[in-house]
Amino acid sequence: MLPIVIINPNSTEAVTEGMRAAVASLSQPTGSRLDCVTLASGPPGIETDAHVADAVEPICDLVRARQGSASAFVIGCYSDPGLREARRVSLTPVFGIAESAMLSAMARGNRFGVISILDQSIPRHERYVKELGFEGRSAGDRAIGLGVTELADEERTFDRMLEVAALLRDEDGADVLILGCAGMARYRGGLEERIGIPVIEPTQAATTLALGASLLA
Repeated sequence: MLPIVIINPNSTEAVTEGMRAAVASLSQPTGSRLDCVTLASGPPGIETDAHVADAVEPICDLVRARQGSASAFVIGCYSDPGLREARRVSLTPVFGIAESAMLSAMARGNRFGVISILDQSIPRHERYVKELGFEGRSAGDRAIGLGVTELADEERTFDRMLEVAALLRDEDGADVLILGCAGMARYRGGLEERIGIPVIEPTQAATTLALGASLLA
């Protein structure tokens, strides 16, 4: 069976390693191999609208190049850069982690809250929520104030995530949370245990959908 290609559009290998660890439990001996790849030409983190725009063509190039050797693609950035464009050039299913995470969250709760990295990410996320028609199910989006490369500071990152998660739950009314960056993957289990409501890791959500699609192909 052809592999599912999970694309990290930034050049931070630690993010790719976190994605690889997040989906490891989804790998099955008789199923599709999960191939996590890094776009070495990408920025250290997809943190601005310019970063999102710059990622589109390299993602499409990779999707074109791997058409005959993948059963599905996952775009591993919460802004879903190039998702529409990649779907247009691909005969193979393409999944975005943000869209997949929101769909998964709405299957687990009534209103989802998003934990973002930076305040500047939030308007972009909110535009996407409206574009998908999910604004009635969104409780809010709050940032921890750390960039992608700063997420490696585990104690600081987890403390900030816990603070923001509590605000989304207690003040905004979220009954399910979404990690708004692939670089947060390692913190999902601990956060869910401490905060007491479901926490969706987007790469896991998208890969689960990709696995289903590959089985039906």
